[in-house]
Amino acid sequence: MKNVRFLSLLLLICIIVTSLAACGGGEEPPCEHKNVALGICKDCGEKVKAEEKDWATEAKLDMSAPTKKANVSVKIYVDGDTVHFYTSEPGLGTGGVVKARFLAVDTPESTGKIEEWGKKASAFTKSKLETATSIIIESNDENWNVDSTGDRYLLWIWYKPQDSDTYRNLNIELLQNGLAIASNTAATRYGSIGTSAIAQAKAQKLNIQSKQPDPDFYYGDAIELDLKELRANIAQYDGKKVAFTGVVTISNNNSVYVESYDEETDMYYGMAVYCGFNLNGEGWEILTVGNEVRVVGKVSYYSTGQTYQIIDLQYKIMKPNDPSNLQKISDGNEAAYMPVTANDFQNKKITLTLLQGEGDNVTEVTKTFDFAALAMNTTVSMDGLTVNRYTTTTNEESANEGAMTLYCTASDGTEIAVRTVVLHDESGNLITGEYFKGKTISVKGMVDAFSGSYQIKVFSLNDITIK
Repeated sequence: MKNVRFLSLLLLICIIVTSLAACGGGEEPPCEHKNVALGICKDCGEKVKAEEKDWATEAKLDMSAPTKKANVSVKIYVDGDTVHFYTSEPGLGTGGVVKARFLAVDTPESTGKIEEWGKKASAFTKSKLETATSIIIESNDENWNVDSTGDRYLLWIWYKPQDSDTYRNLNIELLQNGLAIASNTAATRYGSIGTSAIAQAKAQKLNIQSKQPDPDFYYGDAIELDLKELRANIAQYDGKKVAFTGVVTISNNNSVYVESYDEETDMYYGMAVYCGFNLNGEGWEILTVGNEVRVVGKVSYYSTGQTYQIIDLQYKIMKPNDPSNLQKISDGNEAAYMPVTANDFQNKKITLTLLQGEGDNVTEVTKTFDFAALAMNTTVSMDGLTVNRYTTTTNEESANEGAMTLYCTASDGTEIAVRTVVLHDESGNLITGEYFKGKTISVKGMVDAFSGSYQIKVFSLNDITIK
């Protein structure tokens, strides 16, 4: 009897459960997340992982579209969103070169004032283009358009990787990898794809979009910049703490000279670094000639030498990675001793487009400089100088007693001064100006200034060759 009652009760429960399911009383089917915005499903409120797409290939290069297009090859890499290309397209660029400013993107600076993620963005662009089998530039509409400088063209960059038949859009790829922020992206030809690429980078928290520190950036209190920016705007940084990298080329007394190459202008830029007497032995070791170093110090005007220099260097032995420390990057490098003619040294002008201001008030300014003013403290070489006369430092109380200034004339008649330190021959005898007078020489030295005029300063007898 008890078994009958139990079976009856069980049957009743099954009937009730079945009825509830038929009436919709059971569990609802899972949400399909078809209404998602900013990673949140609007229907159920759950966080939804964004679908990962390769947006750089979602944009398609349509050769039949009315936009302008041209095949190009790289001349120089400037930074993450600026590259100079060789082109044979009539009416495009100057002298067969087009300066490209990438559309829809703004990468952090890796030249001038260095910004977080700037070096990584620059390296990314270079890595993609240097191995490409084909590169095509495209305008945003039916015209080749320039930016506010009037010198750079606003372009889409398409490249074909090795072992691929598909062109990738580098502008979109920078956004997709979180290495650029939007620059009027939505209003451009591939705007919807660009904004989707940005959203994906944000969802994946990539690089800039991660809001995390850049592991390749120094977060000290110094202004990170390159030597071109420092030399071109030197008075602007007077009294400020700066940081830059370059190769130690010359060590003399308590100073060293550091230079670095700028591909865009095909020039070296340099700075004198005063080490003083307080720098410890480990710090001096870092400043060995041939080492590539990161220098951190204060910009100061040296009135006696009539030039700017870097002072207040430090090296904390117990904190080798301190962002205020000297840092050794590599060794085995050599001074450039870039060949220059006497006429270029005295008369050549260099025009630079520079960024000035802070934050949202940054503007581009074009300035023209004397070549030697920009090349200060860099190593140069010069041939074919005839020594006409000389002067000698005769102050017995000066360590420079016996140093000379050789007044020379180049083959084209240009006059130039060569300043030497005190020179001795192999036997230790003092070398005088008579040794060089009337002879034709080649020199290797550093660009220097004295009494408002530029000269070449030579630090060794081996750096003067008599023809």
